[in-house]
Amino acid sequence: MRFFPFSLRLEGRVCGVSSKLAAGFATLAVAIMTLAVPAGYAAGAAAHSPWVATWGTGMVAVDPGSASDFTGQTLREIVHSSVGGRQARVWFSNRFGTVPLHIGAARIALSASGNSGANPDGTPNQSGIQAGTDRPLTFNNMDSVVIPPGAEAVSDPVALNVPALSDIAVSIYFPDRTMATTEHSGAQQISYAATGNQVDATDLAGKSWPQKSWYVVSGVDVDAPGDSAVVAFGDSITDGAYATENQNHRWPDYLASRLAADPGTKKAGVLGVVNVGIGGNRVLLDGYGPNAVSRINPDVIARSGARYVIILESINDIGRFTSDHQPYGDLTQRLEAGIAQIATQAHQHGIRVIGATLTPYQGCGYYSDAGNQVRNAVNEWIRTSPIFDGVADFDKAVRDPQNPQQFAAQYDSGDHLHPKDAGYQAMAGAIDLSLFTKKK
Repeated sequence: MRFFPFSLRLEGRVCGVSSKLAAGFATLAVAIMTLAVPAGYAAGAAAHSPWVATWGTGMVAVDPGSASDFTGQTLREIVHSSVGGRQARVWFSNRFGTVPLHIGAARIALSASGNSGANPDGTPNQSGIQAGTDRPLTFNNMDSVVIPPGAEAVSDPVALNVPALSDIAVSIYFPDRTMATTEHSGAQQISYAATGNQVDATDLAGKSWPQKSWYVVSGVDVDAPGDSAVVAFGDSITDGAYATENQNHRWPDYLASRLAADPGTKKAGVLGVVNVGIGGNRVLLDGYGPNAVSRINPDVIARSGARYVIILESINDIGRFTSDHQPYGDLTQRLEAGIAQIATQAHQHGIRVIGATLTPYQGCGYYSDAGNQVRNAVNEWIRTSPIFDGVADFDKAVRDPQNPQQFAAQYDSGDHLHPKDAGYQAMAGAIDLSLFTKKK
């Protein structure tokens, strides 16, 4: 379950926010502290809740000194649904913030297909929204919200028919000084920023500039009674590095398409896919983002309707082991123990765990023969350990049959670590969909 710690000093200056807001903070504070976590947000109660995560992302702290300034600006962030529903709500995160985050206005709409013009850099602008789908978001019936440091807030539900596998636009206006310290970089999706309050603009062409990260928005749920979600948990290979931008060609996207088309998973209601891959993530140490073991609660257990998790982690631990000078004993055993902790905690909340084998990396800049021995040992453990409820053999799906330590050429992005679109599709195709329809 997500909870909302709250500490604000209602003084002439409140945690770096201008004094003109101080008088309104008391009222907003009440709204924040009464932002009830809806029934079933935790996985253990999701069977009694209609809410299912249709999209989500793993958030990280922005590098010190590099936070983007969105003061007095609007962000229109484009995300992609998996499962469809008749209502929607949005999660906003200040998880890595050190001061309160004031959202002055927010809206949700279906993204319009096609171009709205050109961005300043000449790339197509796709910031338009579909007519008749724009909805204001409220928070306990208030038009704005202040999110404390380290917390998240969920909007009230809005009536919006969200189709499966469709693009959604979430627009946020920041009226006060806002340094975006919580983000998901490498989104493989263009979003937009514009000056002033533009949350209800039909499109932002000619008055916006592109953003390649997602900020603040951490999840979108839909009202889909009886359905459930799969959480894709991993690093940059799950995040979709080198996938074609704006095309939703990450392996979790391909999996969502397969789930939506398969009669068995449609009948079972396993249709949501949440991608919480973080580029550079590791199991045992923080890197770019918190270590994987520490992410299990916010990124898996707390996702609405989560019933399954696919774990693809540890290639960065292996590749960076020597450079990080870790004198901590046997790496293979420690990686297996870390992944087992993730699986054990997921099981505690009724989430079934699918282990994914690590893809080849020979030819990558941090490859070593010793590291590859660890990869092969971890893969053998994943294939045979009873702690998993199933296995997705991604290694077998994309490796070169003539040299199993490297990617097959048709799947290699060129850096010998990440797949290209065809590789991501092959990974999704290797997942046995009966894993989601078997009786527990």
